[in-house]
Amino acid sequence: MVRSLLIVLIPMLVTQGIALELFYGNYLRVMSRRLSEGIASEISFSLDLLERYHGRGDRAWLIRQAHTRTQLVMEWHPGDHLGKLGSTHVVGPMDEDLVHELQSAIAYPFFIDWLKDPHTVFISIQLPDGVLSVDTPRKRLDVGQLWLFVLWALGSSLLLFAIAAAFMRNQVRTIRRLANAAEQFGLGRDIGPIRPEGAREVRQAAIAFNRMQDRIFRFVSQRTAVLAGVSHDLRTPLTRLRLSLAMLPRSGVVDAGLLREDFTDMIADVAEMERMIEGYLSFARGEGAELPERLDVGSLLEEVAGSAARAGTMVRSVSCVPGLVLEARPDAMRRMLTNLVENARRHNAGVWLSAYDEGNTVIIEIDDDGPGIAPDRREDVFRAFASGARGGTGLGLTIVRDIVRAHGGDIRLATSRMNGLSVRIVLPR
Repeated sequence: MVRSLLIVLIPMLVTQGIALELFYGNYLRVMSRRLSEGIASEISFSLDLLERYHGRGDRAWLIRQAHTRTQLVMEWHPGDHLGKLGSTHVVGPMDEDLVHELQSAIAYPFFIDWLKDPHTVFISIQLPDGVLSVDTPRKRLDVGQLWLFVLWALGSSLLLFAIAAAFMRNQVRTIRRLANAAEQFGLGRDIGPIRPEGAREVRQAAIAFNRMQDRIFRFVSQRTAVLAGVSHDLRTPLTRLRLSLAMLPRSGVVDAGLLREDFTDMIADVAEMERMIEGYLSFARGEGAELPERLDVGSLLEEVAGSAARAGTMVRSVSCVPGLVLEARPDAMRRMLTNLVENARRHNAGVWLSAYDEGNTVIIEIDDDGPGIAPDRREDVFRAFASGARGGTGLGLTIVRDIVRAHGGDIRLATSRMNGLSVRIVLPR
């Protein structure tokens, strides 16, 4: 969090410093020079008039006019002498600018006091026969208190920094919550879904984390269910094999013809076990090692339809939008479509394959005219061992949905136009 706040604070301070330098180095200096030039010009003009008109009445009238017209309060001190020359110093360029302008405008020595009164600048000019004091309103020379601008710049920076820190704290808190959830999940603790909050990117990360957590839990639960079902499904053929072996004669001469039926049953049990074990291994193996490629969806459907027709499936039609391509794992896609077509073949149903694009997705539909699946069972059949189909392991549709979701897609079951089953697969391109 400290690093993020420094990323906000340092550019802000640099910006305020540049703004201060631009104001101090340009606007303040220019305005101060122009104001000092105006005061010096008025004083120089007044001195020229005083030198031309020496009468007491004339000087008094000129001093009154200067006060009325220019707000300069002048007072004549005949015979006086200045004790010191130059100027006292204040923050800002006003003192130096006024000294420079007075030196250019008049030929007499002078002393400027900036510190005696906060509202008045006292200028004393040494003339040949006395001293002329000029009380100048400070507001005519001072553009503004520099510390006010500095205070405003620093204050606004601190205020904006505090606001940024508050917002940053909220964002960091959500990121820390997400990191803690990931840490707890990595330790095998079920913390449940986290609430998406904070910035849009953080909310997207939280949503993605919840989806990942759900997929992993589903993956683990499915594999656990498969492992639990292995012993249950294999127990029946193993029991039959054990009984058949127990009933075989242990001694004497045995007529092989009398045991032919028993051997045939045992071979069938072994074949059934091989089929179930192959299904379990296929489910547990997954398709994670295969790399995605650009697939021609039309060619893929034709290949699957050809293989299905050779296996005895009645493929009614294959249709696909020309040039439709998809980024996917070839073997996994082929296996997914083969499983769906194989399910239709087991029910002696005809199959219609089609594919088209819809926005940024590819839609693949497999329709058949078989018995279909009741609406209240369409979600249950995706669970392991839930299909109950004759001659199957109950993992076909589970494998299909795993492959679809591994590609970032989704699968839905509905009633086809032929009153059979319609499988709709939506995959991102």
